[in-house]
Amino acid sequence: MRIATVGVYGFEAESFLAALRGAGVTLVLDVRQRRGVRGTEYAWANSKRLQAMLVGAGIDYAHHKELAPTTELRRLQYAEDDRRGVGKRNRVELAPEYARRYVAEILDRVDLGKLVAGLPEGALAALLCVERDPEACHRSLIAERLAREYGARVTNLRP
Repeated sequence: MRIATVGVYGFEAESFLAALRGAGVTLVLDVRQRRGVRGTEYAWANSKRLQAMLVGAGIDYAHHKELAPTTELRRLQYAEDDRRGVGKRNRVELAPEYARRYVAEILDRVDLGKLVAGLPEGALAALLCVERDPEACHRSLIAERLAREYGARVTNLRP
């Protein structure tokens, strides 16, 4: 099994699609709670526009809200970002407490076997969120779990 991770930041719509196509992604697994992105440069990544763009490119889409961090968890990460003096768009790592709580409160409670069973055979699915670097995003925690428990080979797509 192969899985990719991809964020929105740093991409334009065309380069985002090119990265997905170049990697052979056939399914995008959106793991955002709110499927919008602030800023006109990322309007293409808002849910309806993104889904339409993917359909036009022949790439399937699924929203997995059960894997999204809660508002409380996001606020915990934002507080740590503020403490470190970094913004969401230039964060390079997750706060340890955020990662610990995300795993305990979200990831440990989700049956990833159902997600894995729904993945296209021999194809590449991509976990989607907004952060540029997977190390700064909960999608890395999902990918790590898929690698450890299901033997997934993980590819991180970056702009």
